[in-house]
Amino acid sequence: MIQATRYYLSLTLDGRQVMDGWWRREDTARNQFTRIVGKHGSDGARITLVDTETDEELAVWPEPEASPAT
Repeated sequence: MIQATRYYLSLTLDGRQVMDGWWRREDTARNQFTRIVGKHGSDGARITLVDTETDEELAVWPEPEASPAT
């Protein structure tokens, strides 16, 4: 059974949380993630989408930099 508040999205600007939201459906939460990135995805923003049932981070913006090959 999917929890009503399973998918959690947060927006942090310059280290301060300014917006968050909860969704029951993953596709709805991912659409909101994309919308928030388009609207607020500027320098200093961090946007995360987490599945609270599994504690998995489903999406993050900006994407983490890849580690250089050694």
